[in-house]
Amino acid sequence: MNPTHVNPREDFFSERVVEISADVVVMTTMIDVFKTATIDIMRVVLGHGASGTAALMKPYVVGFKRRGIDAIAVDLPRGVAEKAVPVFIKTSGRGHEVIGGGQSFGGRVASMAAVEADFGGLILFSYPLHRPGFPDQLRTEHWSQIRCPTLFLSGDRDPFARLDLLKEKIKLIPGARLEVFKGQGHGLLAVLDQALDIAAAFTKENLK
Repeated sequence: MNPTHVNPREDFFSERVVEISADVVVMTTMIDVFKTATIDIMRVVLGHGASGTAALMKPYVVGFKRRGIDAIAVDLPRGVAEKAVPVFIKTSGRGHEVIGGGQSFGGRVASMAAVEADFGGLILFSYPLHRPGFPDQLRTEHWSQIRCPTLFLSGDRDPFARLDLLKEKIKLIPGARLEVFKGQGHGLLAVLDQALDIAAAFTKENLK
């Protein structure tokens, strides 16, 4: 990938996202995102886990791109998910050409953003349904407002998402789909190729 060049007169577009290829991590400005937005019919925008950064989403981004789907990862502020939603939308944009998603905290933020930004779909890796040991404190308040196709990918040993609760609560989202990975906890890197095959097929099915 060649480095992205920005006209100095356009440096007021200061918000940054991480664009990742198989070989390099490149920091680009929002002006570049808008200039290239017409090239791809669809784009997956991914948020990272609560203690992570956009750079840690490189395996996901590279994996989507190898499957013919454009993808980027966005750095989110740590802390309260609600405060990260505007940051996510500022990078993702709005509309059905956007598939929101992410790992854990990032997926939760994306799901909240989908309510406001009318995404074309959601891909949620290891959604943090509840804190470990607190299955009565569910993070599903906004789920009934989600109207886009939604794919959950979760390990059956995830302490953040008791499987029986997850299977029941996804009924709040019309047509939501759950893929369960046996033996996996909170994170799917060990089965990422399989998870991305499913996610890529879901994306292409829902953005024809």
